[in-house]
Amino acid sequence: MRRLAVLSLHTSPLAQPGTGDGGGMNVYVRELSSALARSGVICDVYTRAWSDDLAPTVNIEPGFRVHHVPAGPPAPVVKEALPGVVDEFADGVLKSMDAAGGSEDDPPFDAIHANYWLSGLAGHAIKHQLDLPLVSTFHTLDRVKAEASPEEVESHAGYLRAEAEAAVIRCSDAVLASCSVEAAQISDLYGADPSRIRIIAPGVDHAFFGPGDRPQARRALDLPDDGPILLFVGRIQPLKGVSVAVEALAALRNDHPDAHLVVVGGPSGPRGAAEVDRVTQLVSDLNLDDRVLFVPPQAHELLSSFYRAADVCLVPSRSESFGLVALEAAACGTPVVASDVGGLRSLVDHGRTGYLVEESDPEVYAGWIRQILAQPALADQLSAHAARRASRYTWSRAAHLLMETYADLTDGRLVECR
Repeated sequence: MRRLAVLSLHTSPLAQPGTGDGGGMNVYVRELSSALARSGVICDVYTRAWSDDLAPTVNIEPGFRVHHVPAGPPAPVVKEALPGVVDEFADGVLKSMDAAGGSEDDPPFDAIHANYWLSGLAGHAIKHQLDLPLVSTFHTLDRVKAEASPEEVESHAGYLRAEAEAAVIRCSDAVLASCSVEAAQISDLYGADPSRIRIIAPGVDHAFFGPGDRPQARRALDLPDDGPILLFVGRIQPLKGVSVAVEALAALRNDHPDAHLVVVGGPSGPRGAAEVDRVTQLVSDLNLDDRVLFVPPQAHELLSSFYRAADVCLVPSRSESFGLVALEAAACGTPVVASDVGGLRSLVDHGRTGYLVEESDPEVYAGWIRQILAQPALADQLSAHAARRASRYTWSRAAHLLMETYADLTDGRLVECR
C-alpha cells in the first residue's frame, strides 16, 4: 500500500487533547499517521474546517499532511449536530481524493481509514464511490457507552448513532479493535463478523514517555515537593469519573493529610461545563480546595512530566475502549489504579503494574493507593513492571500490523453492505 485516506471528521489530530472533543483519538490519528508515513505510506488526514483561518492543507512531515475540508459553518459545531454535515464532508473528501493520482509522487489512494462513527458514515459513501476498501476504528461505541453511562446518551440520538455504527461495521472490510475486550464488544453488541475484526493496540512514544526523576519533575511543574501526588489526566465529563478521584483523595485525609490531586484537562461534551461546576463544588464541600490542583490541558508531550511527578495515576472511567492515559503513565513508571472496564483490563496487570477496581467506589481506590504509598518497595516493583509492560506498545508496531491488514484487503473483493 502506498497511500491512505484517513478520516477524522469531528476532531483534528492538530487539536489540543484534553479539551472540547480532543482526547486519545487525536493522539491516535496523529501518531499512527506519522508512524505509517515513516514506513513509506502517504497519509492524507481529512478533518472538518472549523475556522476560516485554517490553511487548506498543513504539511506535518514528509508523507503526512492534514486537509481542512469545508463542511457546515466555519466555526465550532457541537458533536451532536455534526451528523448534518457528514454528506458535505464526504463530498469534499471525494473531490480531493479524485484529484490525486497524477504522478509518481502523487499516487492514487489504496484504502480509507475512518475514525469514529461520523467519519465511518463518510467513509461508507466514499468506499462505494471509489471502490476502495474501508477500515474503521470507532474509539468509543454507543452501545458500550449506554451501558456504562446511560445519562450521557439521549434516547433518540443514541439509537441513531448505534444504528449508524452497525451500518458502518457491516460496510467495513476490516474493523480495528484496540484489545480483545473491544473486539468482543464489537462482535457481541453489533453482530460483527469476528473474521473481519483485527486487534491492533495503540502505541506510546517512548522518546517522550519514560521513567524519570520524580523530585525533578515536581520542581519543573512547580508542584509540592513533599507528600503524595495523585494524578488524573483527561477530559472533564461524567464518563471519565474525576469526582471518584476527588473522593478518593478525601478518603486518604487521615492517612496522608499532605496528599494532593492534580487534575489535568478541560470540560468536554454537552455536560462538561456542568461537570466542572459539580466537581469544583465537591472539592469545596470536602474542604479540599488547597489539595486539588486544576491544570488546563497540556501539549501531549508535556504530559510526561506530570506522570513522572505523580505517585499514582487514577483512571476511574466508566468505560474505556483502550485507555491511553493508563499506558502513558505506565511507560513513565507510574503505578495506575483504574476501573476494571474495557481496554484498561488489558493494560493494567492487577497486582503487578497497578490495580483494577470493579466498582466506582472511592474507598476501594483509596485502599489501593494506601497500599502503594505505604510500601515503597511495592511501589518500585509496580513501577518497574509497568514500564516494562508498556515497552511492548509502540506506534511502529501498530503501523506494521495495520499495513498487514491493508495488504489482506488488496484483492479487490470488497465487503458488500448487508
